[in-house]
Amino acid sequence: MSELDYKLLAALDKVVSEQGFEPAARQLHLTQSAVSQRIKQLEQRLAQPLLIRSQPPRPTDAGRRLLAHYRQVSQLQGAVMAELLPDAPQKPLTVTLATNADSLAIWLIPALTPLLHSHPIELNLLIEDESRTLDRLRSGEAFGAISVSAEPLPGCRCDPLGEMEYILVATPAFRRRYFPDGLTLAALQLAPAVAFDQRDDMHARYIEQHFGLPAGGYPCHAMRSSEAFVAIARSGAAYCLIPRLMIEEDLQQGRLVELYPEGPLFEPLYWHRWLLERGIHQALSRRLVDYARTVLPPIDSGVTSRV
Repeated sequence: MSELDYKLLAALDKVVSEQGFEPAARQLHLTQSAVSQRIKQLEQRLAQPLLIRSQPPRPTDAGRRLLAHYRQVSQLQGAVMAELLPDAPQKPLTVTLATNADSLAIWLIPALTPLLHSHPIELNLLIEDESRTLDRLRSGEAFGAISVSAEPLPGCRCDPLGEMEYILVATPAFRRRYFPDGLTLAALQLAPAVAFDQRDDMHARYIEQHFGLPAGGYPCHAMRSSEAFVAIARSGAAYCLIPRLMIEEDLQQGRLVELYPEGPLFEPLYWHRWLLERGIHQALSRRLVDYARTVLPPIDSGVTSRV
């Protein structure tokens, strides 16, 4: 069986990550024709297509598996070289994580700050809804992911971090305007809400579960920013689910009020990463898990580390 040629895999990775042959060629300091030829060579060796020549180019299923392997090897190689040659000049090691926006806004940066001071690393944070972060780990784009899923992927391990409590809030003026008689079905059909993006179903699940109103039955903004959720709630332009940890002072000062105190939403969070972690990746995992557990209450499930 032929061995993989990582020079050819690098070309495939660049075409996919840079979303085109021309930008990939610039990154690799090659001609566009040379990049195309390398991918054709790889496809010929493996006797199957690896890239869909669309705009932007997309990997086939086989291409995705190869990219996941290549990206894992690339990150692990950087960590190994830093261990073997600690005194040699090293390029900063790129460490890619997939995280939900709320964890990033609340606790992730303080968790990782000591490592940023002590190690030459470049963080690459991929922001996704917490139900979709595992897709980035599965593809090999990230070495670790914060997710609501407790099930580890093949070749990965999973540790519980804690629970994030979400509460439904608005300004007192918004409540008086839209909910003078409480969260009635008629009022909910008119009051503007907020979701992370068009695929985020947290708010929709919450409203349907507690009030029986399906998604699409009310106005809903889409904002891919935790800070924007807080800002629009404070402005009085919408109501939304926000982590209690982000707005404790707003609640104490009366700038925001809970609309449905009897219905908090608890989302469990787990840290998923490759089993083959070492060096900075291992240190990062330890730091991330330990810090999260000082900020978030424990998950009420009895789950410990799983592989």
